Amino acid sequence: MTSTHNTARLSSFVQQFGSLLDRHPTELEILAQGGNLLGQLVAQDDWLPNAYTQPHPQYYQQYLLHADPLGRFSVVSFVWGPGQATPIHDHTVWGLIGMLRGAEESQAFARNSDGRWLAHGEPHLLAPGEIDAVSPRIGDVHRVRNTLADQVSISIHVYGADIGKVQRSVYLEDGTRKPFVSGYSHAAALLLEPTN
Repeated sequence: MTSTHNTARLSSFVQQFGSLLDRHPTELEILAQGGNLLGQLVAQDDWLPNAYTQPHPQYYQQYLLHADPLGRFSVVSFVWGPGQATPIHDHTVWGLIGMLRGAEESQAFARNSDGRWLAHGEPHLLAPGEIDAVSPRIGDVHRVRNTLADQVSISIHVYGADIGKVQRSVYLEDGTRKPFVSGYSHAAALLLEPTN
């Protein structure tokens, strides 16, 4: 990683993602083609400014990088301190996760017949450059954690809405649902320069 940051990479990604959505693709096309675009973005770790990489000693951080003016998508950096994790939660919209730095584990959950949430399938480990997807159609409830006990991990997320404003839910394993709106750890999105 270099000391200067090539934010043109993020600008280009945002423009390409907006162009993809302009074509009114299906969700499967968004996840496939958008996942390829996100994979290209996280393949290089030279563009994310330091202000959007700062961990908190107790809580993972969710920094807004870009909110589409039409409300179609948002781009967020998630910064995980050593060992930090989310509760079991949903998204309610499609989402793409690209691993930029470190490693994280996503464990899917499914509700059983008595309403309890149980781990579903094997945990999915993400290493730098790898992509994962969520949505109500393909599986939307999971728990995520930084697998590194001594290092910060950072992933870049793209959601089909301004995710910091979306009414979502946290779930306890006994089936209890708690509504929440996440907001952001940093109020201002990056000011992106137009690319040629």
